[in-house]
Amino acid sequence: MAGRINDDDVKAVRDAVPIDAVVSEYLQLRSAGGGNLKGLCPFHDEKSPSFQVSPSKGLFHCFGCQEGGDTIAFVMKIDHLSFSETVERLAGLAGITLRYEEGGYNPANQRGERVRLVEAHKAAAQFYVEQLDSAEAEIGRKFLAERGFEQSAAQHFGVGYSPAGWDHLTRYLRGKGFSDKELTLSGLSQEGRRGPIDRFRGRLMWPIRDITGEVVGFGARKLRDDDNGPKYLNTPETAIYKKSQVLYGIDLAKKEIAKTSRAVVVEGYTDVMACHLAGVTTAIATCGTSFGGDHIKILRRLLMDNASAEVVFTFDGDAAGQKAALRAFEDDQKFAAETSIAITPGGMDPCDLRLAKGDAAVASLVETRTPLFEFAIRHVVSRHNLETPAGRAAALDEAAPIVANIKNVAIQHESAVQLAGILGILDTQFVVKRVAQLARWARDRGGRGPAPARTAGPQQAQAPVVPTGPALNLRSPAHRTERELLKLALQRPELVSPAFDAYGADEFTAPPYAAVRQVIEEAGGAEQGAQDASDYLARVRAAAPNDTVRALVTELAVEAILRKTVDEIYAGEQLIRVRLRAVDRRILDVQGTMARLAGPHTDPEHLAAVQNELWVLQQYAQSLRNNGAAAL
Repeated sequence: MAGRINDDDVKAVRDAVPIDAVVSEYLQLRSAGGGNLKGLCPFHDEKSPSFQVSPSKGLFHCFGCQEGGDTIAFVMKIDHLSFSETVERLAGLAGITLRYEEGGYNPANQRGERVRLVEAHKAAAQFYVEQLDSAEAEIGRKFLAERGFEQSAAQHFGVGYSPAGWDHLTRYLRGKGFSDKELTLSGLSQEGRRGPIDRFRGRLMWPIRDITGEVVGFGARKLRDDDNGPKYLNTPETAIYKKSQVLYGIDLAKKEIAKTSRAVVVEGYTDVMACHLAGVTTAIATCGTSFGGDHIKILRRLLMDNASAEVVFTFDGDAAGQKAALRAFEDDQKFAAETSIAITPGGMDPCDLRLAKGDAAVASLVETRTPLFEFAIRHVVSRHNLETPAGRAAALDEAAPIVANIKNVAIQHESAVQLAGILGILDTQFVVKRVAQLARWARDRGGRGPAPARTAGPQQAQAPVVPTGPALNLRSPAHRTERELLKLALQRPELVSPAFDAYGADEFTAPPYAAVRQVIEEAGGAEQGAQDASDYLARVRAAAPNDTVRALVTELAVEAILRKTVDEIYAGEQLIRVRLRAVDRRILDVQGTMARLAGPHTDPEHLAAVQNELWVLQQYAQSLRNNGAAAL
């Protein structure tokens, strides 16, 4: 068993891998102001971006679901890794060799399971690529050439070949130090009568990569008539490969998808290759499964749900293609993006189209798309006899809900008018009112339309509630000021130290904020942070007694400070407001004590002490009001 990773190495990994570079592998980030970045949260479903990243602090926080932390926490959460597996992966990216407290340098057989499976796939992908040059693989090279793919195209997509023997890859990976258990868990090998054998044999191999570019599985195409297996054989479900959560080509397409706000969904590996080679570099495909909810989430995070975003589905014009298009339309409302469909002519897929008519025809295919709702309407209407009143009424009953679900209200109205024309109903307003009524009913029941836009930021953030006190009330001037001062203490400690460190936890009226103040003190205080900012936030987060307090620390460290110009004057104002409110509260307490002491049996010395404290507090409060930060 590997020992604990050296703390200095963990810190080196955390510092070496920028959090914005890691997060942007999974979702599109845009400026949120104040040096922060924002995007759609990968941990919960949302319509407007409330997920923020602070590159300068190495932290992320979602103001919607309250997930937050550093680079390591993000990778652990999104890829379901253990702490050690995450550090190992990030160390590999940064070129850092890890040391272990009880085992020296990290031997291969002590790596985390997921990391090992990814490494096995990486080695397998390289093995398959090398085998494509072998004499046996001539049939695979011929297959690619017949479909218009030159050697450079195969290299670009990492296409390879699996030898027809029983255990070529298995023996190769054993030689690389992988155990039989790892090979079976990875799906690269399967149990034979005499031990593990290769799962893929005598096939053309496409590596399936996740959004970060890691190989997590393979798609294998049958080449020989004596191969009794399916035409396409994919990696089975494993710890790193879930077919409903991967999109072939996403690693190559993601930047262009984010840049152009368009994604093109095709049906197969060769279609993705054909599209990319034809200049449609936003093409992606599912891997042996229908396009579903998890795929939508991946695309939405890249498209950022802006108003001009679009998803274009390309399907064959045959019955199966139309069925797939209608299935895609069922998920249309899960997109904020507009959805369209491009039907290939003559039943050709993009690969065949490129081969027959060239790159320009593939590019033109995408440009001649039709809104998916329009396709769905025409398909529904085609099933009814529009020559009879009953047929037109039945078609309206089935088509009107489709139009009512169109997200854009202007397009919804225009489509209702168009539907009346398609059905041959002369009373256009009847159809328009019918659609509007259905749309209103859908909204009234919390319908299927898009959720109203929300504005991310401190106004909507519901901070974690700690067991020791009530929920925070950000409408309270006291809570707002305390929050702002804590943000300054975490983000700009040099502006509030050393004065902040003299503040007690009792000066913060919100118990969650008092807990954060205590954690800052235990981490050495703001003055320590001002002197050594390198791991200040990491120390504060480490000092938190539980995940709730730690999450609030992260939130405050990432949330934008409310003033555009943050300087000593602004910091002094927050220090004064928090201290003055604390002094005023104490004055009220002392005045209450004096009222209770009033009477003939009061101890004169006690009363004098209370009166003296009240005088001192009142003088101090007046000095704070007159002199500002100089009185602290």
